[in-house]
Amino acid sequence: MRILAAALALAALALPARGEAASLRCGNNLASDGNSPSEVRFKCGEPMSTAHREETTSTRTKARQGDGENSTSQSTTTSVTIHIEEWTYNFGPNRLMQVVTFKDGKLTDVHSTSYGK
Repeated sequence: MRILAAALALAALALPARGEAASLRCGNNLASDGNSPSEVRFKCGEPMSTAHREETTSTRTKARQGDGENSTSQSTTTSVTIHIEEWTYNFGPNRLMQVVTFKDGKLTDVHSTSYGK
């Protein structure tokens, strides 16, 4: 029996950790991963403040053509721009304020800050 318990404990440790899903409870409504800004606004109302920014990432890939001494190398750079919105909700002095992050129009993260006012 001890061997079975030890094997189960070891198997549980070997499982990959589950990522946390982004969600925000607004009264009886729940805004969650993948919701659009309009869905979150409908469920939670207007945010106290909003911020907008763009992040651009570049990826360089190299391709080799030909073989041996006649081969040539060519690199290509691809840039991707992501539109990011952060909304702050203030639910009052007894609750932590919540910052909701949207990337390209989809809810991707919710985190707490200080207590509201």
